[in-house]
Amino acid sequence: MTTQINLAPALPLEGRIAIITGASRGIGREISTHLASLGARLVLNYASNSSLADNLAAELNSRYGGSIDTPCAVTVQGDVSDPDAVRSMFDRAEQAFSSQAHILVACAGILNSKYPSLADTTVDDFDEMFKVNARGTFLLCREAAKRLSRNGWGRIVTFSSSINGTLLPGYAAYTATNAAVETMTKILAKELQGTGITANVVAPGPVKTELFFAGKDEGFVKRVTERSSGRIAETKDIAPVVGFLVSEAAGWVNGQVIRVNGGFV
Repeated sequence: MTTQINLAPALPLEGRIAIITGASRGIGREISTHLASLGARLVLNYASNSSLADNLAAELNSRYGGSIDTPCAVTVQGDVSDPDAVRSMFDRAEQAFSSQAHILVACAGILNSKYPSLADTTVDDFDEMFKVNARGTFLLCREAAKRLSRNGWGRIVTFSSSINGTLLPGYAAYTATNAAVETMTKILAKELQGTGITANVVAPGPVKTELFFAGKDEGFVKRVTERSSGRIAETKDIAPVVGFLVSEAAGWVNGQVIRVNGGFV
């Protein structure tokens, strides 16, 4: 008589460490939950709300078997536009998991919910959006290029927006920050060829988050819904795309902008 032992297959991201910015809410939160379900260990970055981040880490540690010694998720506060804070995110990964990070998901971003025309955009508002969206992504990508694992599974995913294709009035500065992110990421992908690190952009269309609904009236939401396959996306529509891009299966996807928008035009 032979005894058969059924071993569960390894999860696709088992043993991989991911740093996720903007992780405590919205799309970042959904991505964190999805990557944890695929086996990744996580560093959850947040800007100011520690309770949201701590609650998410506790939830993921409970659900996916994390312990004090070997957690599934840890948190780190930090402003993505601060070089020291960005370095501390990578330090936190190495300290918590005794390994270099393998994955960066740069999801933190801001939007001016007053949607001013270019003529009415203040210099302060312009600078603040570029500080977080463009400078923050630059600093994160720069650190990732130096410190991600280069064993064939380094993955960088930045975030832009499908607004770059629609060019709606009221979004001039925001759209410009996203254009900067897309350009930097595509150049970075070329610079990292041969290292085993890929770099791609996810550019969602309208998604049901606080960022999307801020300052919008029902008429605007209705018009957007009509242009987005009849509904506004859920965060769960975005996370699996990121899950694919950071997986082994996406090793030949590099320097691409993936517009996840239900055909939003």
